[in-house]
Amino acid sequence: MEVPSNIGTAVILTTLAGLSTTIGSVTACFIKKPKIVYLCFSLGLSAGVMIYISFVELLPQAAQRASEPAAVAGFFIGMAFMGLIDLLIPEQQNPHNYRGFEGVPAAGANSQLMKTGLLTTLAIGIHNLPEGLATFAAAVTDLKLGVFTAIAIAIHNIPEGIAVSVPILYATGNKRKALFYSFLSGITEPIGACIGFLLLLPFLSSWLIAVLMAFVAGIMVYISVDELLPMAHWYGHSHTVIAGIFAGMLIMALSLLML
Repeated sequence: MEVPSNIGTAVILTTLAGLSTTIGSVTACFIKKPKIVYLCFSLGLSAGVMIYISFVELLPQAAQRASEPAAVAGFFIGMAFMGLIDLLIPEQQNPHNYRGFEGVPAAGANSQLMKTGLLTTLAIGIHNLPEGLATFAAAVTDLKLGVFTAIAIAIHNIPEGIAVSVPILYATGNKRKALFYSFLSGITEPIGACIGFLLLLPFLSSWLIAVLMAFVAGIMVYISVDELLPMAHWYGHSHTVIAGIFAGMLIMALSLLML
């Protein structure tokens, strides 16, 4: 099969989505009391976009281009793949368990904080590898879907950037170091996309791309229900979260109708 022509654009979108972790790091370093209500709305928005894309666009297209059994299999393999990654990451370093600034020790705390920050960087870096592949695959398949997937992943990466930078910032007092490790955790997304693409390139076909779309849908639904929504509701503002989900789905619906 001919290599898709929009690979460069897909790599750029994936890189931008991954490096949005630095936005979270900047928030942690320079904004002492961010508005939690904005975070809740943004997490809900991201979940709404990803859930809508998965069930309205990716899965139906996968079933049409491959077959319904293949699409269903790809979807659940994607969910199981993300679940396996979560099981392999120690609970304390899992980005899903990050709960914000509450209870952070004072600046200059012991080396345990630094260790926590480094382990969190590694955990989120591993966690971002399949997300990078998901963004890349969506962009290669359909650039419009790729843009919205990148935006949703970028929003979801912001609190992960906070999770990396806060312990390192409080352990060292060094904002540059906190930003650097946040950057490292995000750059794994385009790396994961490139590795995945190179591995799949010899086998690339219309059928495989369709199954990959279903696989991506499984990843995004898992991220939404296991990470984004629990984290958003943990902060409270449940109605704000629902408003974000509604807004994300509405934006996607209108954009798909208009574009």
